[in-house]
Amino acid sequence: MLERLSPVGSGAVTAAQDAIIKLAILAVGGQGGGVLADWIVDVAERSGYAAQTTSVAGVAQRTGATIYYIEMCPDTGRSPVFALSPSPGDVDILIAAELMEAGRAIIRGFVTPERTTLIASSHRIAAVSEKIVPGDGRASSQRVLERAEQVAKRFITFDMEKIAADNGSMISASLLGALAGSDALPFKRETYEQAIGAGDRGVKASLDAFAGAFTAARGGAGKPAALAASEPVKAAPSAASVTGPGRLMAGWQALTNRVAALPEPVRDMAGRGLKKIVDYQDLAYGRDYLDRLDEAVRLDSAGQGYRLSLAAAKHLANALCYDDMIRVADLKTRSGRGRRVRREVGVKEGSVLQVTEYFHPRIQEFCGTLPAGLGRYIEARPKLAEWLDRRINHGRRVRTDSLAGFAALWFIGGLRRFRRSLLRHKMEAEHLDRWYRLALDHAARDYALGVEILDCRRLIKGYSDTHARSQSKFDRVLSALAMLEGRDDAADWIRRLREAALKDEKGDMLEGALKTVASL
Repeated sequence: MLERLSPVGSGAVTAAQDAIIKLAILAVGGQGGGVLADWIVDVAERSGYAAQTTSVAGVAQRTGATIYYIEMCPDTGRSPVFALSPSPGDVDILIAAELMEAGRAIIRGFVTPERTTLIASSHRIAAVSEKIVPGDGRASSQRVLERAEQVAKRFITFDMEKIAADNGSMISASLLGALAGSDALPFKRETYEQAIGAGDRGVKASLDAFAGAFTAARGGAGKPAALAASEPVKAAPSAASVTGPGRLMAGWQALTNRVAALPEPVRDMAGRGLKKIVDYQDLAYGRDYLDRLDEAVRLDSAGQGYRLSLAAAKHLANALCYDDMIRVADLKTRSGRGRRVRREVGVKEGSVLQVTEYFHPRIQEFCGTLPAGLGRYIEARPKLAEWLDRRINHGRRVRTDSLAGFAALWFIGGLRRFRRSLLRHKMEAEHLDRWYRLALDHAARDYALGVEILDCRRLIKGYSDTHARSQSKFDRVLSALAMLEGRDDAADWIRRLREAALKDEKGDMLEGALKTVASL
């Protein structure tokens, strides 16, 4: 059996006689982990090395990455004995196709300070365990970055997904570029490029992504500043980032001028909210948003850190942009979505892509898209509503690559111009007005309580049944206000109730917390 020799230098593996280099790749479906592994084996063989690759599939796409494992050594004419899977503490180079996969590799012991070069893309893909949390279930990117710095002999990370997307390629190409740029393997850049060039499609895009990541890895892009959250910070929207007809641009400029006049700590959140609102509906809806926000700003001050205004800017935007059939149809028929789906699926130029959308409308969604008077007329007659529900409430598969299917969704999305007169909007507007007025009235007497009431809007999300359940939790949390009236710790109790509702999907924790409040 060949023995592995200890690596030397800044992350490079010694090309000494009989040294076995051990490399693991962690990638999920669609990231090209198998292509990357094949490229690395090709590079090794072109450089006079014997190499072997194996793969161990994860349980599912987001509950476990596929591990591609490669062992290689100089080809001396003897038959090396290669392992089939990585062992903790025995990996020279580990490549993670996104940041949390690097964290999982660290937990499993594949990264060690004395030998492992860790190469990871800094972008994030939310795991199932993060998505199922009713509140904010995102794991801390900063903790993974800090831990990686501690446990890896050398850590290289930057947004390799963005480099790939900017060049019209897959992340596998930029991961290979980062590996080549790290000098962790004793191979020449030209050999990596030859391996990519041996492919039959997307060669130019892959080479461009490779070159971008190679330069980034050589330029020391591997140690980013602290990430305050799991998502990258983006610039606030400005008039310059939006294009359109002159009349509409004049209206947009007037709205952005109002945002610029807000207190400095509020501008960024208000700008993001405004852009979301106008994209959802129109400029008039944006003016309504800023009018409501001004009410909170008038009650606020720098001494309070503008917490009330920030909460209002965030949650008003989300409340005004509720999900309905119109919104869903609009998003599914936008040209940008078609391009994104083709890119993610990897459809060749000129090929036909068939897209099937699944819908399961209930009578509530149907009535919500009707004029308010007609919708209420149907809901007030249970037998009529039940008769209609039997004909509406079943699953439908709509082919949006067909003219009929696309036209049907395009028509529903076009109802956006009538949204303010429809039943669903009337109901959402009434609920929003009660919540916002409740928050501002309490903020005038108890600032912290007003902020907590605004933050309770986090509980409402989703569409159809999910929206109904989340709104029920919201109403139950705020039902405790009457019991907490006049208490100094009222804000703290509302926060506890909200957190209980977010942590438990069934609502058992919230029910227990409400009983505790009642006992006070």
